[in-house]
Amino acid sequence: MFTLNRENLRKSHQLIWFTVDFLMLGLLIINLAFIIFDSIYNFAGVQNLLAENAPPVQEFYQPIHENFLFYDLIFVAIFLTEFVIRWLYAIKAQVYQRWYFYPVVHWYDLIGCIPAGSFRFLRILRVFSIVYRLHKYNVIDVTQTRTFQFFAFYYDAFMEELSDRIVIKVLSGVQGEISRGAPFFDRIKHDILFPRRAMIADWISARVADATIESYEPNRGALRTYLEGRVDVALQQNVELSRLRALPVLGATIQEALEEAVGDIVASVIHQLLDDLAATRNHGFIEDIVNAFLPDETTQDGEQVQNEALKNLLDEIIEAVKRQVRVKHWRQEL
Repeated sequence: MFTLNRENLRKSHQLIWFTVDFLMLGLLIINLAFIIFDSIYNFAGVQNLLAENAPPVQEFYQPIHENFLFYDLIFVAIFLTEFVIRWLYAIKAQVYQRWYFYPVVHWYDLIGCIPAGSFRFLRILRVFSIVYRLHKYNVIDVTQTRTFQFFAFYYDAFMEELSDRIVIKVLSGVQGEISRGAPFFDRIKHDILFPRRAMIADWISARVADATIESYEPNRGALRTYLEGRVDVALQQNVELSRLRALPVLGATIQEALEEAVGDIVASVIHQLLDDLAATRNHGFIEDIVNAFLPDETTQDGEQVQNEALKNLLDEIIEAVKRQVRVKHWRQEL
């Protein structure tokens, strides 16, 4: 059911028109129910069923059915009167730029008033227009109703399924173009990737620096201890170094000093390497790597290998996008 926001109704300064909307909404529902019931009653089987099981109802409604057009014209007269009043108000308030724009914009109101055949059922458009207008001015909140949520959910599910299939079809077509080495792939390589080598190098350099700082700085001491321990084990297993202990007097001392020196050298080299990666000095190194993957000129064999690498990279990226597109969010909500 709708929740009426009385505060917004009072602040809107259109209380009279909203009251008219509610009255028209009630009359439209009654009129549509009357039309539907009379359409059902029009079948001879329904009349016979009522005559056998509910004679008073059949006797009461039969005269109304015979004069259905008269009763429907009463509703039409009310609807047309309301339409003319709103039209005159629109002219006075200059709601539209021309006086004749109102019936053009609200064409469904006029067509629904035609008391013939299926035109009567177009009056349901007036129901939607009134509900929309009340929702627009926050007098009622349609989004909180079960009916709206039901249709909105399945509409979103339908649109997601439809858009997912279209996107996957398009991406599969792109993969086919890339695998065939069509001009599309050459445009990606020469017009997109190559001119942006500097940007790619800057991005990779920044990411490497950030990752190095985040992972290396908190574990600097632990890494040094680990490296020194691994160096000690490696030196102890070295046959030539173990022979130093055979030297008289200074053999053991030389071996220990050499182990400490090698451990310090290895640890210092690793630390310096990681410090360089964490600093802006890594940009040149990263740029050389990017240029190696995206060179200006390559041999025929090198270009073929490069093209295959780029094709595989683009194919994996598109596959990752397709896997994400295949995720059914509406099923998760369900």
